[in-house]
Amino acid sequence: MLVEWQAWLVAHADSVGFVFVGLLLLTYVLEDVAIVCAATLATQGLVNIPVALMAIFIGIVTGDLALYVLGRYGRRLRGLRYKTLTSRYFKLTRKMLTKRPFLNLFLIRFIPGLRTIGFTLSGFMALSPWLFFSAALVATSIWSVLIFTLLYSVGIAATETYDGVKWLMPVVALSVLLLVNLILSKTLKRRYV
Repeated sequence: MLVEWQAWLVAHADSVGFVFVGLLLLTYVLEDVAIVCAATLATQGLVNIPVALMAIFIGIVTGDLALYVLGRYGRRLRGLRYKTLTSRYFKLTRKMLTKRPFLNLFLIRFIPGLRTIGFTLSGFMALSPWLFFSAALVATSIWSVLIFTLLYSVGIAATETYDGVKWLMPVVALSVLLLVNLILSKTLKRRYV
């Protein structure tokens, strides 16, 4: 999927707006793949770094806000309210969110298994939208720049060293990202969960 999406974006790389919208939409499907794709395109000089970063940043933040809004509207469903209030997984996340909500929303961005649940539950619990939005902005800013820079650096190093295997860059980048996600997830879950 990554290779096909990237090939489609490469075919339209002459239109900055088209690539921007394509990367932004990709974040709604798989944000990690979008970051890899953006870094790969930037490594190959097919998209400017600021354009790639802004596309993934806006896509991730708006996706997080959509989860929050989904949680807000989910409060209206009686069966869902009951299921949420009795689930032990939601109880754990709810407990985390009521203690130091900004810090925990910030940390949830870095723990892949908790993003959807944590951000949706934030809306469900009616946490302050401004608190949620500010935590999402700060965490996504750091996350996007950190991961993009890491993947871009790996891509540049790989391209300079192994110029004949540019096609391998998305695979290497995705592997690096998955490894970073795994390490962060285990470290933060052990520490905070």
